[in-house]
Amino acid sequence: MIFTVAIDGPAAAGKGTISKAVAAHFGFAHLDTGLLYRAVGAKVLAGADPVAAAKALDPVDLENDSLRTPQVAEAASEVAVIPDVRAALVAFQKTFARRDGGAVLDGRDIGTVICPDAEVKLFVTASAECRAERRWQELRGRGMAVELENVIADVKARDERDSSRATAPLVAAADAVVIDTSDLSIDQAVAEAVAVISDKMK
Repeated sequence: MIFTVAIDGPAAAGKGTISKAVAAHFGFAHLDTGLLYRAVGAKVLAGADPVAAAKALDPVDLENDSLRTPQVAEAASEVAVIPDVRAALVAFQKTFARRDGGAVLDGRDIGTVICPDAEVKLFVTASAECRAERRWQELRGRGMAVELENVIADVKARDERDSSRATAPLVAAADAVVIDTSDLSIDQAVAEAVAVISDKMK
């Protein structure tokens, strides 16, 4: 069965958590496309050329724990605006999306650019303050000393960069179902996503 679920949204809205849960629920394969850009960003921080790094990306590169640091996230957002980097990673994502057995992809431009024909499109969002608070708690949980004000500023700057870039800006697809997680528990948000997908599968 070919069935693609495209899940987009800004940083720390909960799309990764929802995507993993949805994939597990339906037995679909899952790809966090942001990790592709983080893996390229990490290689660039190590001195690689961004386009060469994107073209040589290997699935093993996505299993690196260091991809979750703020520095790598910043580098990922910077390489993501390079058209040749995006082009190199698009083919990887499109192939994954149409694999047999169903696939869930989460990122910034899945429903608009990568999989415009996806059977289901979700746009997961939340207020910038709510998302920054979640990211701050996550970073503190990893032992990082960061100020909440700085995380809020970082989230807003990233939103601006992701939304205003010329190539594949962050925007909800016209036919996407929007899920605002600001006031939802994880279980409530997942249940909402599962209900939308189940309805489409009938």
